[in-house]
Formats: sequence, C-alpha cells, structure tokens
Amino acid sequence: MKVVFDSNIYISALTLPGSQAEKALLRILDGPDTVLISKPILDEVLSVLAKKFSRDADALSHVAVTLTEMAEVVKPERMVEVLADDPDNRILECAEAGRADCIVTGDKAMLALKRYQGIRLISLREYLASSN
Repeated sequence: MKVVFDSNIYISALTLPGSQAEKALLRILDGPDTVLISKPILDEVLSVLAKKFSRDADALSHVAVTLTEMAEVVKPERMVEVLADDPDNRILECAEAGRADCIVTGDKAMLALKRYQGIRLISLREYLASSN
C-alpha cells in the first residue's frame, strides 16, 4: 500500500518516542507499505523541527536523509487549492502525484474530505489498525 503521511505524523514520530506516529514510521521500515514524500512536505517537517523544537543543522540533516531514504520521493506537477491550510494542499498533491492508496492524518479538515481523487484519508489509528 502506498501512503502519504501528513507532516504532523512525521513531527510526532520524531519528537515523541513510543508514540503511535513512531509506530507508523516503524511499520513503513518493517513492512510492505511504501511512504511517499515530496520536497514541500519534507521542507515543512524540517522547518517545524527547527522552529518549534530547536533542532540544529546536524539533526535536521539527519532527519532529511533518513526520511528521503525510507520514502519514495515524488515530484507533484499540479498544484491544488482544496483546503484552507495551504500545507495540507501539498499533502494532497503528493498523494495524487504518487498515486497513493491513502493519506494518514490527524487533521480534522483533511479527514472530513474522506476521499480525494480516489485516495482515502484516514486517521493514524485506522492506519495502524489496518496492519493487523
């Protein structure tokens, strides 16, 4: 299954050891699922880690390398304006460009869409439950 994680999933996984978000990343490393990421998503994750969590350049570089090695990097060619929060639109673009099966998010506005271009939007809990 091809999945796109909302930026907050990465941020939670990287700042809260033992969290459900960390379990989702470990599932990617251990299982058959493929996570898709784009440069705008990676940039947002790194920006938040730097500004809100005071991560230094070395830590940010390590995160960037780790995420790009574990993910399939996609390059969206079409910009969308579906949601009010612009970074959320970057998630939709990545999922569309990579032909994702689902988007995993905790964002209520995104979850309210339920589907985008045939791609399911599901909660972290739903994603983790689907592995059983």
